Amino acid sequence: MSKINVNTWEPESGTDLTLGASGDTITIPSGATITNSGTASGFGKVLQVVTLQYSTAETHSSGASWQNTGLSAAITPSSSSNKVLVLISASIGTPSYGFANIVRDSTALNQGTATGDRVACTTGVYHPSYSTGMETITLLDSPSTTSATTYLLALYGYNGNTVYLNRAALDDDAVSTARGSSSITLMEVAG
Repeated sequence: MSKINVNTWEPESGTDLTLGASGDTITIPSGATITNSGTASGFGKVLQVVTLQYSTAETHSSGASWQNTGLSAAITPSSSSNKVLVLISASIGTPSYGFANIVRDSTALNQGTATGDRVACTTGVYHPSYSTGMETITLLDSPSTTSATTYLLALYGYNGNTVYLNRAALDDDAVSTARGSSSITLMEVAG
């Protein structure tokens, strides 16, 4: 590998300077710092968007384990250095306390600290009776892969309770009863 030591690079003519060719990877070693005193573009650019609007009413019955919902979407990053911005809006009903997790493939993300009897989760939920509540979760994830990656919402009922997606805990056929809709959006962001 060749090595060039210079303090300043300037274009031979005009004002554009190109590093590498299309498809090349320019590596910045660990510990190095890039300082921008001008204007940079391309970083943070949204490369693709995957979204799902989901209105299926789901019942996640009591149990001792997390249960995956159908609020799920997959994205295939174009580079392992890119990030995925995950946006979830979930319409949830519970007769008592419950918990929600954002999951990448089989890994729970953005967990709180479980100390004592406390439950580690992305967020707690409590929307009883005839109402649903909108839980909004935003996460910038670094999956470090170019393989298809699935993000989803998982639910867990506290102390044997049931948690509902897109419906109220009391789902009576009445004009006072809510049936909601949820969504998940995944954005690949240039690293």
